[in-house]
Amino acid sequence: MAEFRLEGLALSCRPLGENDRLLSLLSEDQGIVRLAVPGARRPKSSLAAAVPLSHLDLQVSRGRSLGRVRQLRVLRHFGALGQQLESLAGAQALAELCLALVPAEDAAPGMLAAMLMHLGRLEEHGREPGCQLEALAVAVQGSVHLLALGGYGIPLACCARTGQPLEPPLGQWDWRCSLISNEGLVIGAVPGAPVLLNPSELALLQRLVRPALPRRRDGGLLGPGAVWLHLLDLVGCWCDANLGGRPRAFRLLRGAQAGAS
Repeated sequence: MAEFRLEGLALSCRPLGENDRLLSLLSEDQGIVRLAVPGARRPKSSLAAAVPLSHLDLQVSRGRSLGRVRQLRVLRHFGALGQQLESLAGAQALAELCLALVPAEDAAPGMLAAMLMHLGRLEEHGREPGCQLEALAVAVQGSVHLLALGGYGIPLACCARTGQPLEPPLGQWDWRCSLISNEGLVIGAVPGAPVLLNPSELALLQRLVRPALPRRRDGGLLGPGAVWLHLLDLVGCWCDANLGGRPRAFRLLRGAQAGAS
């Protein structure tokens, strides 16, 4: 039986039969790959480490319908994510988004590297108390990055209706732009729009396409918690319109931030 090696990030696992697991793996070259992990639910199994949010190197045999994991090596397990609810919620939200964005057995350039980067940031913040806002910001920025890599990026350069550049006039607090879910951002307060942004909120959103989180000179995050929650809502509305729904873990993120406020 032909075998091959596969590296990727475990996004989800669920029971398969009496003792096995069904693993959904994000890989660079094959997108989402679903694999059977024989005996992984037995505590002493050598394959028991096939759990969500683990970066794995696998030896896989080809099957008629599902590949079967024969051996595995854990490259990194993001175990510290479980220490704080908000960090775990952020990681789950990004994993859900990947499952919605990435096609099965098709290349997903950059997606694995982006997930590993953002999970690393979430794990780092998860080791510290009072990290709710940092975790929320990482999840929002990570979602913006994943949507762009998956072909559903939020258009941030021009008004979706006029083509006019989206240049937020900082200091003009009566200025607004509107999210129109099936179009993009439109200058002005459009009646019935699910989300309105003021100039500073749009400026912050536009900075999220960069690799690093936007920070003040003293190292603190730009924007208070209410603004980051507003941007989370915008990303959620965009997912609703373009992917048929938002990650369920967005609700956990909102609850964690509200509890810390």
